[in-house]
Amino acid sequence: MRLNKYIANSGFCSRRKADEYIANGNVKINGAVVHEMGIQVEDGDKVTINGTLIESTEKKVYVALNKPLGFITTMEDDKGRATVAELVDDIPERLFPVGRLDYNTSGLLIMTNDGQLTYTLTHPKHEVWKTYVATVAGVLSDTRLAKLRRGVDIGGFITSPARVKVLKQAPRHAVVEIQIHEGKNRQVRKMFAAVGNRVQSLERTAIGDIRLGRLMEGHYRKLTKEEIEYLKSL
Repeated sequence: MRLNKYIANSGFCSRRKADEYIANGNVKINGAVVHEMGIQVEDGDKVTINGTLIESTEKKVYVALNKPLGFITTMEDDKGRATVAELVDDIPERLFPVGRLDYNTSGLLIMTNDGQLTYTLTHPKHEVWKTYVATVAGVLSDTRLAKLRRGVDIGGFITSPARVKVLKQAPRHAVVEIQIHEGKNRQVRKMFAAVGNRVQSLERTAIGDIRLGRLMEGHYRKLTKEEIEYLKSL
């Protein structure tokens, strides 16, 4: 949506007044001052006027989706691949994903049209813990567990200490629960690779206190009032 229309639709001011704010350098998108009335506001963008967050007046929708393997975490794809948008296409509001799950990772993905909540959940300073269950090749020794818990180098980045526990150790693989509060690209896979265990499967089971539970793969549910209030309290 064009920036001036986005501001007007929020009820903050008229479109003409929005043009004035933009021309005077009072408007920022994601922290950067903009001067173009026609610049497009994309899903998840944070728009402020003199420090005040501007949001659309459309109905806020919050859902928990169990993303299957083979879906990409975008709303559209120029290569024709399946996207998570297809799994919520019966919802009238245009939702967007909060953060990402890799193509080969399944599990909990929150989707919403609440830009402020998206910012809260994805900004590193808020340290929202995400829980994954991974099946990894080989034996996960105490030494390797200790390294993961301290933080490992995943290629120019030292991860923060993780919470890790082995749920099952078989002769050729281990099932592990791991919790992290960062969101680097393919971070969990890179962390296990750094200690010598290749990830065979990976599922996100919780974001903070919001849990996947028994939600069927490819299905979604609306978040409860209590869950929404919890996420906003973060």
